[in-house]
Amino acid sequence: MHKKVLFILVILIIALSACAPAMSAEAPAAPAMEMVSDFGGGYDDEVMFEQAAAEEKAANVADSTTGSSIQRMVIKNADLSIVVEDPLQKLEYIVAMADEMGGFVVDSNVWQNTLSSGAKVPHVSITIRVPVERLDEALDLIKVGVGEILSENVSGQDVTSDYTDLESRLRNLEVAEVQLQAIMDEAQKTEDVLQVYNNLISVREQIEVIKGQMKYFEESARLSRISVDITGDEEAQPLQIGGWQPAGVAKDAIETMVSTLQKLGDIAIWAVLCVLPIGIVVGIPLFFVVRYVRRLRKRQRAEKAVVSESEQTPPVIQSEDE
Repeated sequence: MHKKVLFILVILIIALSACAPAMSAEAPAAPAMEMVSDFGGGYDDEVMFEQAAAEEKAANVADSTTGSSIQRMVIKNADLSIVVEDPLQKLEYIVAMADEMGGFVVDSNVWQNTLSSGAKVPHVSITIRVPVERLDEALDLIKVGVGEILSENVSGQDVTSDYTDLESRLRNLEVAEVQLQAIMDEAQKTEDVLQVYNNLISVREQIEVIKGQMKYFEESARLSRISVDITGDEEAQPLQIGGWQPAGVAKDAIETMVSTLQKLGDIAIWAVLCVLPIGIVVGIPLFFVVRYVRRLRKRQRAEKAVVSESEQTPPVIQSEDE
């Protein structure tokens, strides 16, 4: 009978803890823990954590009366779009800068954009994280040597309230975990042990989810995200219709000349390394064969000419006087 009363009291304590602080929209929602069968004399179907929440609220009130200050947690991010002469070189510079500051590269992408002239210009996007206290320094370093800044945006998000709610939720769940563990240790029936164990597993899963969300807030507040979009200088030039640009014409002429010389160079290399050896191997024997055939035909023509002359010449008749 005493054990039965003890179990009922413990369950009632857990049931009174249902008013835990609500998690923010960014914090993952935790499913309500349910008990579907009676244990030690019976109790409500939904077991929440009201008692632990009440204790937490009392602790917060005590902290407020003592004048304790809450450290603000702000997530700072920046987005930057710039124009440079060499996007690939700027990419390497930003990667080295993030590494030197104790940050890291989240992701980077490089692709080619084709201009109306047919030229291909590299385009780069990169996202890095640097310590929040060096965010302004990192932005200043990125802007060094930049031809034009197309856009710049620095934003901040105060997540102090969200993080505090997560801390309260975590403490409530940890208290419930201890209480459920104590109930399971006192249980004797197999079905009661399994029921409490399933609820204990659910609480522990919620604890891990909240810890992950808190870690995300901590890392995001400690390391600022900087997203940089890098455009090549040629790509950023505006399209002009009806205007003559000598520099552009000269550039196109030089590119055409270089392309033509490259093609001629390719032809010369093929001629020296491929055509010439084949010509030597095949041409020399062919030359002697043709030469021999020509001499043979010339000799045959000469012999035919001699025979023809001998047949056409009449015999010489000597007179009697002679």
